[in-house]
Amino acid sequence: MHDEVSSATFNPYHMAVQQFELAAERLELSEDMREILRQPKRELAVNFPVRLDSGRIKTFTGYRVQHNVNRGPAKGGIRYGPDVTLDEVKALAMWMTWKCAVVGIPYGGAKGGVICDPKDMSPGELERMTRRFATEISIIIGPHSDIPAPDVNTNPQVMAWMMDTFSMHAGYSIPAVVTGKPLSIGGSEGRNDATATGVLFVTRRAARKLGMPLKGARVSIQGFGNAGSIAARLFYNEGCKVVAVSDTRGGIYNEAGLDPAAVLRHKQERGSVVGFPQAQAVSVSEVLEVPCDVLVPAATEGVITAANAPRVQARIVSEAANGPTTPEADAILYKQGCMVIPDILANAGGVTVSYFEWVQDLQSFFWGVDEITKKLEMIMNRAFDAVAAEADLYNSDLRLAANMLAISRVAEATQIRGIYP
Repeated sequence: MHDEVSSATFNPYHMAVQQFELAAERLELSEDMREILRQPKRELAVNFPVRLDSGRIKTFTGYRVQHNVNRGPAKGGIRYGPDVTLDEVKALAMWMTWKCAVVGIPYGGAKGGVICDPKDMSPGELERMTRRFATEISIIIGPHSDIPAPDVNTNPQVMAWMMDTFSMHAGYSIPAVVTGKPLSIGGSEGRNDATATGVLFVTRRAARKLGMPLKGARVSIQGFGNAGSIAARLFYNEGCKVVAVSDTRGGIYNEAGLDPAAVLRHKQERGSVVGFPQAQAVSVSEVLEVPCDVLVPAATEGVITAANAPRVQARIVSEAANGPTTPEADAILYKQGCMVIPDILANAGGVTVSYFEWVQDLQSFFWGVDEITKKLEMIMNRAFDAVAAEADLYNSDLRLAANMLAISRVAEATQIRGIYP
C-alpha cells in the first residue's frame, strides 16, 4: 500500500493507486488481478527537437501512457503544461480506464502530455511541436488502438494538427484517430459542452436523490476554463445561483449570484475573472469554502485536501476536474454528509461524446445535437443510478462505489480474455 497522500508531496499516481487498492480490497480482487490492473500496460516517453521562431532548436519531452485496453481501444486526452510529469499522466490514464468502464463505453484508458509552456509559444511553434509529438507517438496511436483528445491547454485546433499529421503519414484522411476536432473535419456536435453537460446531468440526479431542489441552489465553481465556464452557464440556465468562480489568477464571490455570460465577457476582455465589478475578490482556495449547495472543482488535481475539507460547506461536490479530492478529504466529506460525485462519473460526459464522435467518424454518418444530448443524458443517468445503487449496497461513498463498479467491469474483461500467449 502506498503512503498516505500529503499535499506537500502530492503524487497523483500514488493517489490513483491508493483509490484502486481501496476498491480492490472491498471487491476482494485476487492479488494476480491487482498485479495486472495496478500499473499501465504501456508507457512511451519521447524527446523530440522543434525549431523555434528564433531559429534555435529546443528539445521537448512528451508522454503517452496506455493503462488498459481489454475493453477496447485506449482513449484519453493530451495535455500541455510546464508541470506535466509521467506519474501525472499514468494516474490520468488509470482514471480514464475506470471512467470509460463506469459509463459503459467500449474503451480502455490512456493519457498523454508534453512538458512545455504553451503561453510562451507562438502559434507556429505550437503547431510544429504538436505535429512532431504526433509523429513520435504515431507508433502507438490509431483509430483502433489509441485515440487522443483535447485536455488542459489543448483544443480542437491541436487535434486538427494531430489528425492531419497522422493522415499525411497514411496518405489518406483518418478523422477517427482523434476526437474533439473542429466540426469541419469530422468533429461532433455537442462535444465542446459535453463535459459540463454531463456534470449538470449527474448533479441533477444527485440532487433528486438527496431531495434537494436544484432550482435556486447556490453553485461555486473553481476553474473558469472550458468545463467551468460552460458549467456556470448551464447551472445558471437551470435556475441555479452561481455565487463564486475562479481562474488561475484568483476568484470572485457574490452571494446574490453572478451572471456567467457577463463574467465570461470580462474574462475575455481582461484575461481573468479577477476584477469583475459586481463581486468581491476571494482567493482560488476560498472559492472551495464559500457557502454553497453545489461545489464544482473544475481546475486541477489535489485541491480538496485533509487541510481544507472540513471548511467545504457544499452538500454536493461534482468533480468536473480529474482527481481534485484526496482520499483523506473524501473520508472527511463523507462524514460531513457531503455527497461527492467522483470525477470518473461526473466528468465522463466528455469521453462519452468523444465516443459518439469516433463512432460517427468510423461510419461517416453524423447525428444532430439533440440526438447527442439525449443519448448523453441517458448514459449519464444510467451510470449515476448504477453507482448510487452500488454505494447503497456496500454502504460506501460514491467514489468507492464508482471505482468498484468500474474495476469489476475491467477485471471481468481481463479475466475473460485471459493472458496471451
